[in-house]
Amino acid sequence: MTTLALGPSWLDPDYLLNQFGLWGLLVIVFAESGLLIGFFLPGDSLLFTTGLLITTNKLDTPLWLACLLICLAAILGDQAGYLFGKKVGPSLFNRPDSKLFKQENVVKAHDFFEKYGPKSLVLARFVPIVRTFTPIIAGVSGMRYRSFITFNIIGGVMWGAGVTLLGAWLGNIEFVHKNIEAILILIVLVSVVPIAIEFLRARSKSKKAMAAEGAPGTAPAQQRGRHAKR
Repeated sequence: MTTLALGPSWLDPDYLLNQFGLWGLLVIVFAESGLLIGFFLPGDSLLFTTGLLITTNKLDTPLWLACLLICLAAILGDQAGYLFGKKVGPSLFNRPDSKLFKQENVVKAHDFFEKYGPKSLVLARFVPIVRTFTPIIAGVSGMRYRSFITFNIIGGVMWGAGVTLLGAWLGNIEFVHKNIEAILILIVLVSVVPIAIEFLRARSKSKKAMAAEGAPGTAPAQQRGRHAKR
């Protein structure tokens, strides 16, 4: 089966599964779950495609085994991220930007973790980029390991098995089966929507801040007070 990839062909789920099979999938899930370099990988669309290809007999792996191994890879990936965060600590926030590392991603994950607490480990699984950095932030913040492992397992199973089973279930629907290429493209689009929204929000905030700083009559209150006294 061939699909129209959005972006580089090596990020196309169908291409990745054809080239690297189940073991390549597990490495990608592990990397995206807790390694800094894995934030750009297509986790959601890859899991969905796996379930879809299994149910349409285009991937020769039992569905139960794929779900089990995917969940295990996701849980171990978060575990690696947590241990990395615990070792690196606050210095992560001082790390300079590079092609594969952006400080703003750490800040977003930190804000997400602060807002939702331990359950962020479950919610973040369904948010691209944030899911990679959240377990690392949990380690940096010194989250209790017992709480971490509990929510890590819950999130890993809900995301790993849930998205894969959703792909398998929809793969049995005749309309989906006949329009696999369109469905895969739709999944890729949906998975990048949160990233696009966050980008537009950040850009909008940045423009507003710059406009506020450059607008006339916006001098600091202290400075305005001095002028008033004169």
